[in-house]
Amino acid sequence: MTISPRRVYSQLRKIDQVDSMTSALYRELAQDVLATPGVSLAMKQAIAERLNQANRRLGLQTVGGEDSY
Repeated sequence: MTISPRRVYSQLRKIDQVDSMTSALYRELAQDVLATPGVSLAMKQAIAERLNQANRRLGLQTVGGEDSY
């Protein structure tokens, strides 16, 4: 599936509002964009930052005080 980097960037904004399957798809698409040579460095950095933020939020939601991530 080919999807524009801008669309992936936009989808990552609402990653917390979708079910886990859709969230996983958004993350996979983001990884694909990050691995695509023709995508600008600025867009890759923006996507990587948004993906990193989403991953941190996920870690905070799923890991309790005594758990490790």
